[in-house]
Amino acid sequence: PNKRSVQSRASESRCASLVDVRGRHGKSVLTISGVKLTDLGRFDCEALSRIGGHQKSMFLDIEYIPKLLSNHTIFYSWEGNAVNISCDVMSNPPATMLWRRERFTISAEGTTNTRVHSAEGKSVLEVTPMSDRDFGRYNCTARNNIGVRYQEFILAQADVPSSPYSVRLSAVSQRLATVTFMKPDSHGGVPISFYLVQYKDVGSQEWRDVKSHSIQTTVVLTALEPNTTYEVRVAAVNGKGQGEFSHTESFQTLPIREPSPPAVHGQRGMGKAYRLGLVKQDDGGMPIVEYIVKYRTDKEEQWMTKLVPGMNDFAMLQPLQWNTRYEVEITARNVKGLSEPSFYQFFMPQKPDITAESLFSGLGLGTVVGLGLGALLVLLVLVDVGCFFLRHCGLLMCITRSVCNKKTSTSGKGKEIEEGKAAYLISPLDFHTILLKPFKQDLPYEPKKLPLKEENGKESLKPDMIEIKVHGDNFIHTKLDDSKA
Repeated sequence: PNKRSVQSRASESRCASLVDVRGRHGKSVLTISGVKLTDLGRFDCEALSRIGGHQKSMFLDIEYIPKLLSNHTIFYSWEGNAVNISCDVMSNPPATMLWRRERFTISAEGTTNTRVHSAEGKSVLEVTPMSDRDFGRYNCTARNNIGVRYQEFILAQADVPSSPYSVRLSAVSQRLATVTFMKPDSHGGVPISFYLVQYKDVGSQEWRDVKSHSIQTTVVLTALEPNTTYEVRVAAVNGKGQGEFSHTESFQTLPIREPSPPAVHGQRGMGKAYRLGLVKQDDGGMPIVEYIVKYRTDKEEQWMTKLVPGMNDFAMLQPLQWNTRYEVEITARNVKGLSEPSFYQFFMPQKPDITAESLFSGLGLGTVVGLGLGALLVLLVLVDVGCFFLRHCGLLMCITRSVCNKKTSTSGKGKEIEEGKAAYLISPLDFHTILLKPFKQDLPYEPKKLPLKEENGKESLKPDMIEIKVHGDNFIHTKLDDSKA
């Protein structure tokens, strides 16, 4: 049967005006006009009929002249400082890359102060300038069988930055001053590392240095002397070195004076107490020695005074009266004198009712849990004591029985020792027969009378004997003598 051929692109298709597909008997031709790099890739050709179909894939490879991709063409350095000049290229087939300097080709092995590092699609020229002749133009050449491309790079000699300008002084006090300035117009080809601020007393020849944090244009001068005139100047520093200083500006710190009134805020304390927060303002150039806190009720004329050390940031007023309004006057003092007073008012509420909720509201979670466990332990002890007296059981009863049993066994052993001695004789004729012959003892007992003894010194025994037989069933059978019976 007749077949129908279909040609398609594996990826997105081109515009119909740029792609022409013509079919003949047993043949199909795909024509692409204005080939671009985006046309690179796989194309599929499929032949279909009533019986079935078959598909073949073809790949379109596009060769093109090298394309240089580097946008950064100016580099800065200085004598002894190495710099890398990168030349990036894209080409098919891959391009051969060369570096030139004033018509001289730089070999891949490099020279005394130049080295070439090559990778796929990139060539890096490392230059360490040793003199002024090492600065200038360097050319990168990329060549393949389609064509050649050139790109020029400039290695310029870096310079120190120009001087900052518009130096201003603000927030000047007895001990502090804030310096602000504008960035220099030129950084010298190398990024600025930091700014150097120098200041000194007008009567001194020695400058003191303060470095900025990174490239911030605001620096705070500390540890200044009150009522003193200072000079300040600013310079920028980059990798090449330090630039010129700006114009010198003068400023004078404030003289020592009384501190400013403290800022006050308060909050209710525990019980009959009230906590006043003290926020230090301008100390006048000298540390605050103490805060003088005066307070009274709105119905009283006499003030109560409380002295608070200057290092503290709060004052605790106690004991106070319930349901009463208080007036407070706070004054800060340094060696120069007293500040203007700050005024504050607060109201003590009515005495709270002591309820279970108020009682436990001031306690922490751990305290409440501890009280609960203690109450449970007391309850268990009471129940155990009740069981001891009413039902004769419980932990206390077990302890009592254990102690009593120990005492009973101890007293029983002592009693057996005091009852007397007995001699046990084992008959050699019968292993299970034990002859017990008690010592002769006259009744009633006389403590000083000794037992009768024979001539050889042995104690005399009564003729009557008690025979004890031990049988294999662990029972003891006793038999009295006929005379005893």
